[in-house]
Amino acid sequence: MAGRLPHHEITDFVGRLDELSRLTAMLSQSRLVTVVGPGGVGKTRLARVTAAGAMDNYPDGVWIVELSGLRDQALLPNTVASVLGLPEQDSRTALGTLLEYLAEKRLLLILDTCEHMLDPCAELVQAILGDAPGVAFLATSRQPLDTPGEQNFAIQPLPVPDEDAPAELGRGDAVELLALRAGAAVTGFTVNRDNAASVIRLCRRLDGIPLAIELAAVQLRALELDELVQRLDRRFAVLTGGQPGALERHQTLRTAIEWSHELCSVAERRLWARLSVFAGTFSLAAAEAVCAEVEIEQPEVVDALIGLVDKSVVLQQGSRYRMLDTLREFGAERLAASGEEEACRARHIERYLAMARYFGDHFTDDDQMERYRELRQTHANLRAALEYALDDLVGSPVPAVSSGASGMAGAPERVGGAPQGGDGAPARWRSGLDMACSLYGYWQISGLLSEGGYWLTKALERFADDGRERARALVNRGFLRSFQGEMAGAEADLQTGIGLAVAAGDEATTARGYQHLHLVLTFLGRHEEALAITAETRRRLRACGDRPGELMLMPQLGHLYQLAGQIDESVATCEEGLAMLGPDTGEQWLQSYLLVVEGFALFQVPGREADCETVVRKALVGKTKLGDIIGMGYGLDVLGWLSAKTGVPERTAWTLGAADPLWERGGLRFSGTEIMMDFHREAARAAAEALGKERYDALHAAGVDYMKDQLNELARGGSVKLSIPLGFERLR
Repeated sequence: MAGRLPHHEITDFVGRLDELSRLTAMLSQSRLVTVVGPGGVGKTRLARVTAAGAMDNYPDGVWIVELSGLRDQALLPNTVASVLGLPEQDSRTALGTLLEYLAEKRLLLILDTCEHMLDPCAELVQAILGDAPGVAFLATSRQPLDTPGEQNFAIQPLPVPDEDAPAELGRGDAVELLALRAGAAVTGFTVNRDNAASVIRLCRRLDGIPLAIELAAVQLRALELDELVQRLDRRFAVLTGGQPGALERHQTLRTAIEWSHELCSVAERRLWARLSVFAGTFSLAAAEAVCAEVEIEQPEVVDALIGLVDKSVVLQQGSRYRMLDTLREFGAERLAASGEEEACRARHIERYLAMARYFGDHFTDDDQMERYRELRQTHANLRAALEYALDDLVGSPVPAVSSGASGMAGAPERVGGAPQGGDGAPARWRSGLDMACSLYGYWQISGLLSEGGYWLTKALERFADDGRERARALVNRGFLRSFQGEMAGAEADLQTGIGLAVAAGDEATTARGYQHLHLVLTFLGRHEEALAITAETRRRLRACGDRPGELMLMPQLGHLYQLAGQIDESVATCEEGLAMLGPDTGEQWLQSYLLVVEGFALFQVPGREADCETVVRKALVGKTKLGDIIGMGYGLDVLGWLSAKTGVPERTAWTLGAADPLWERGGLRFSGTEIMMDFHREAARAAAEALGKERYDALHAAGVDYMKDQLNELARGGSVKLSIPLGFERLR
């Protein structure tokens, strides 16, 4: 899994003590070490175990970035930033954000599986090594990165003992690995003097390659050991003419994979090939939808998936599944040869387009967080679907799924369930544009604003002519740009998009364009202009039945009133928005922002301090559930201001300190809005004056350390548990 590497995360690592020692020494002397070896030899496991042992040398953590599911090289910096928990919520490039964040960090980045993007990895590494002297890299690849300063560590297969040396069995070698895996597959299996010769022969035939051994071990469920060895012997004899050692190691692994493939049923082989379209992990429901040509085939998919899990071709991780890179590559070759690739990828796009459309159309529904987490969990597949859909090679139309009353953000007309158009563009381009636009809320909640903008820009390249598609993509890109502080670009996108939408008669896109333009004018401080289009914006959204759009307008309208000094109107607007959602809503994103904005306003009302604290604390509950870094920063900052106002400077110092790592990762504090920054500076000044610099700095540092620990837990896949001390005795 990508993210921060936990301590002692691998407990069944076999052998390689000498390699561990040498690799650890090399890592201590070089900032860039690449573990090089063929597929299936154990590069990733060796790197992870080495890194876990060296963790104390990196106070800011060891972070693993899995690259096997990444195909678009332009998104490499975004992928690393995402692993580190850096939202893309300002105008910096992903690389710029990385370099700034890493400048003073002391950490280790593991770049796992680099061989398909050697040059981009080398360029990224050189940029970071030059700007961040405390950062080191441990890469795994089938080839060296071939970049200055790189030290290569070639990993060999596990050693195989001599057949006449049974006393040496199971001491960190291939035999120990086979015994471990076979014992897990077959109850009671052990390696002893009676079967030692056959076990050694099997391991030698497989060249000690760990993946080949693991694939063979699970066959012992169906075959006796001697029969398994004989079958493999016959297979290799055909390929080598009976001459031992005639195969190179990569051929040995491929032969073992092919042999495992032949032992699968027809249904299992077909599924193996079709599963290769997935990137990262996938669910059972996704496998059924993508790998069954018709619904009646879905039970067959389930049975075949169980078979592939039993044969260790597919790994089960909780309720999700994944394939190792080497096995997925083999499946992809088989899929291409079958002539089914285009149809299978079409179903893959259809699956994730349906998820994106539902999330966009029902953004403010009670199941918002469940659907968001589902999308976040399968982000690699969203990327894969977008990449294939927006590829510039013209292909056959992609089937589209039906959608509800999707006027939201200007969804295209659909006829017979498929996107239609007469300009000759592949329908899958429309599917890609539809997906990138429908994910507007996902890009915002996840903080992946730059990536969302990247896909929308790619969609705009496919639709260069004026029309509905271009209008919709421009309006959505303008929305994302506004949250990154790219106000000039955002306004230009929105003005152009609105004009195209009006010309095309696309009322839904026009309405969303007005809503997003209202936000940009608010951020730009052009409050009178924003107020002037408020009524028109609401009218258009209501006319389209765009409830998510109307609800999204409410917190930005409340913020506009607050910034414009119309405090009563701000509070009333936020209360109206909360009432629209209802007291029992399961929606978190907009509800928590309505509460944050109401807190901004109540802070400015004398005598409403208790109400301000109540709404801000409630907002923080929602923001911590979401893992919304920027939203938590807003809430903690306001609590800091409030504490200074109510005479609790200790809490001011702590909460402003806790907010600092959030803003460090999320971008410019309050997007640089001067009114908000004045509140922040005054609170910090008053607390420091009341406490004295030494005491203020100590409490501030305690808040910083607390939040850094929470963010590390979030990066490991956990959740933030925000607990603001009521008293500060324990910090004294």
